[in-house]
Amino acid sequence: MPIPENAPKGPESADGRFALTRWSVVLAAGGDDPAARRALEILCINYWYPLYAFVRRQGHQPHDAQDLTQEFFAKLLEKGWLDGVAREKGKFRSFLLASMKHFLSNERDRARAQKRGGGRSPISLDTHSAESRYAMEPVDIATPEKIFDRRWALTLLEQVLARLRAEMASRGNAALFDELKASLCGQPSPYGQIAAKLDMSEGAVKVAAHRLRQRYRELIREEVAQTVGSEGDVDDELRELMSALSSR
Repeated sequence: MPIPENAPKGPESADGRFALTRWSVVLAAGGDDPAARRALEILCINYWYPLYAFVRRQGHQPHDAQDLTQEFFAKLLEKGWLDGVAREKGKFRSFLLASMKHFLSNERDRARAQKRGGGRSPISLDTHSAESRYAMEPVDIATPEKIFDRRWALTLLEQVLARLRAEMASRGNAALFDELKASLCGQPSPYGQIAAKLDMSEGAVKVAAHRLRQRYRELIREEVAQTVGSEGDVDDELRELMSALSSR
């Protein structure tokens, strides 16, 4: 599921400045602002699984990894969660990983997993599917950091594909998206067969595929922007995500 090159510029506000995105809202407002907290919650819901994979690759058993991930988010979302945390402010990905490392370091000498946090669940995590997803992770990604980065990149693309399908479905084109989705992942699309199946002309299918790829690139850049603090970080993050996807 490659990230397309030459993604368009953006996002920008009406006056040309970098628009406030979820992570830039959090950084600007801090931990006490309701809008910032909600923005952080959305980011955590979207990107919790890379952290779970990181904790599992650290050697923790599934139940402990679930408890640790839940407790981490409970602490992260408490009042004053930004205080005293060593972090890279520019990127939510860097902040999240640094915060988890800090948390795990503090947890090593504490009570067993079942006593941590009293079962707090500040955000909804699909922990039932987490281990089945983790079982599919490639074994040749040696370090926890590498599996975190790769899973982050794949999760981001999953978010983009979900947004893109929702857009297409809202226009009555869900079936067309499902047929053309493979082309977004680098696979060839049999335009003639798709046209016959959907009662369209082959030319119309080709035009739709071109527009879909263009929108895919736009949404990737928008989604990346949601996780960085400034416009200057977007291109750097895109390059790092491409590197994570190509690493073995």
